Amino acid sequence: MSNLQLRVISALVLAAVTLGLTWLGGLPFRFLCTFIVSTIFYEWSRMARPATGGSLGFLPEALLLAFIGFLIAGVPASWLLSLVVVIVVVTAASAQMRGAAQWDAGGLAYASLSGLSLAMLRDGDHSGLIAILFLFAVVWATDIAAYFVGRAVGGPKLAPSISPGKTQSGALGGAIGGVIAGVLLAAVAGVGNLGIVGLVALALSVVSQAGDLFESWVKRRHGQKDSGNLIPGHGGVMDRVDGLVAAAFALYVIGWISAGADHPAQGLFPV
Repeated sequence: MSNLQLRVISALVLAAVTLGLTWLGGLPFRFLCTFIVSTIFYEWSRMARPATGGSLGFLPEALLLAFIGFLIAGVPASWLLSLVVVIVVVTAASAQMRGAAQWDAGGLAYASLSGLSLAMLRDGDHSGLIAILFLFAVVWATDIAAYFVGRAVGGPKLAPSISPGKTQSGALGGAIGGVIAGVLLAAVAGVGNLGIVGLVALALSVVSQAGDLFESWVKRRHGQKDSGNLIPGHGGVMDRVDGLVAAAFALYVIGWISAGADHPAQGLFPV
């Protein structure tokens, strides 16, 4: 079996499971979010910590468990956001006092904001479902279009020092694919203001690709090719969701500005 075939099969299985939990929403989707949070931090710390072990002991893991508990409980966004600030500040201060690097604090911020954004976007209503499906459509179409356009067209590299395989043509093709997929999803869902939807989709596509490059930078910074090996053909969970969680945070911020931190999707897709 070729690597492309393995990637496609793994992607289809992941998509089926993810879409099923997204459709259910509520507690099942929050469990999906906590899985993403925990695996992102595990893979991040596995790459970033020295081989002798973390200098902060189990403090970051204990703080992350507290956040996960609140996330599963469905507490208001203001509590979760405050908790993110607390756990990041406590971890950063502990690292500073012990003369350690700040990678654990960065990993906690990255992982917890990823899960928070996804959970708050999904919420429990129809608008939340449309918001997450819109997010998936844009990010997945961006990934697929960027991969195939980049291979077909080639040309100048996008960021050769960070991710040598990515091309400018792929980035442009990915952005176009993401906008088309997002607008089509919104049109099928009966969402109005498709012009605004297209602009949001473009922004998410760009942020998604930036998130992909950010994760590539983190891996290169620590001499790693993949963040893990959990997903056949894709590597780790971070390798699969890097663009998704970056775009989710961006969409959450847009929705927060429009309708508030607890129900962001209602400002994005009032259907």
